[in-house]
Amino acid sequence: MALFKYIVLSVCLCGIHLNGFAQSTREAILEDIARTGGVYYAYPVKEAIATPPPKGYKPFYISHYARHGSRWIQSEQDYKTVVDIFEKAHQAGVLTALGEDVRKRMALVWEDAEGHGGDLTPLGVRQHRGIAERMFQNYPEVFKGSPALSARSTVVLRCVLSMDAFCERLKELNPALQIRREACAKYMKYMNYHTPEAVKFVSHQGPWYEEYRKFKESHTRPDRLVTSLFNSPDYIRKNVNPDELMWGLYWIASDLQNVEIEVSLYDVFQEDELFDLWQVCNYHNYVCDGPAPANGGIMTASARSLLENILDSADEAIRSGTHTATLRFGHDGNIIPLVALLQLGDMWKAETDPDKFYQAWCNFKVTPMAANIQLVFFRKKTSDDILVKFMHCEKEVTIPVETDIAPFYHWKDVETYYRHLLHKLP
Repeated sequence: MALFKYIVLSVCLCGIHLNGFAQSTREAILEDIARTGGVYYAYPVKEAIATPPPKGYKPFYISHYARHGSRWIQSEQDYKTVVDIFEKAHQAGVLTALGEDVRKRMALVWEDAEGHGGDLTPLGVRQHRGIAERMFQNYPEVFKGSPALSARSTVVLRCVLSMDAFCERLKELNPALQIRREACAKYMKYMNYHTPEAVKFVSHQGPWYEEYRKFKESHTRPDRLVTSLFNSPDYIRKNVNPDELMWGLYWIASDLQNVEIEVSLYDVFQEDELFDLWQVCNYHNYVCDGPAPANGGIMTASARSLLENILDSADEAIRSGTHTATLRFGHDGNIIPLVALLQLGDMWKAETDPDKFYQAWCNFKVTPMAANIQLVFFRKKTSDDILVKFMHCEKEVTIPVETDIAPFYHWKDVETYYRHLLHKLP
């Protein structure tokens, strides 16, 4: 709770940094229906922002943390369950024309997904190659010559392959780069860490769960969808769990933007249905990973060791006097708390009304596939004043630290602010 109070105070004191960010609306979200996929939203960025630094300053160090790229759904059984429902109904002759069409589409989806549960897709590889290339092009001084870079990922294969895709593109652009790649348990204490308090909180016995359960129940309305697919109420009553089928189709529809097949399932849903289902997912991410007041700062505190590593690694790079980069590859459950702890842009707002969560915080903004945070450091020969700017998904973002050279900040002020913030954590 101490952390939450500190963050609220920071918002009040530094609200000037948030004034440029608009409240999320239903209309804005539905402008791109893929956004209703939430954490399945495919990385939308095609170019990076690179404001020139003050005269004489050159980039020399980049500190980075990224989510893995686009992937198939976590478990292939999530596909197979839906496929089997349609196949069984087909054998019984109870599918509508739309239901038969969806059955055929699901067969194509399953052909592509079988054996790929949780795997990085080809699109996920391209996303990280593109991010690496833009980083190299925008900050060439960091990668000139043969600097030694550090690259670490969690032990999950899709993160390892994301790291490899990123590093291979850098090596193609400069074969002389020395990149040490690691994926081992040694670094999980900060690469993918969740405090015991956080693990306990997110269980169904946590104080948040009952209100969430009721919210999910009220926002899951499957009757129209199910009757559009099956022509027998008796069959539905005896063989179909409408809620589970709706959610199964939602997850598959959401993830199709991350794979390489020309299939869509969005036409099965109405916009209101997708918006409601997305709100449920957004609620869960906000409360169980993010800065929602309901968790009292417990979830944000899970990023403590990661922020400490970012600060310590930056100090080491500054002392070395060389140019280098620290590259890290993990998960959405790491990006969300880190964004909140760093207090980036408008992505750490506090809201207590579940019906307004989406107006304050959106999971697809914070952590689409391949979401990344970059701290780019600058120095000049005639000064020991180190500058840094913060980027989220390759767009420059504010932090609640005073600066006279936005979007750049004086590192001494930034480090003081975050070291102080770390002391406030529970």
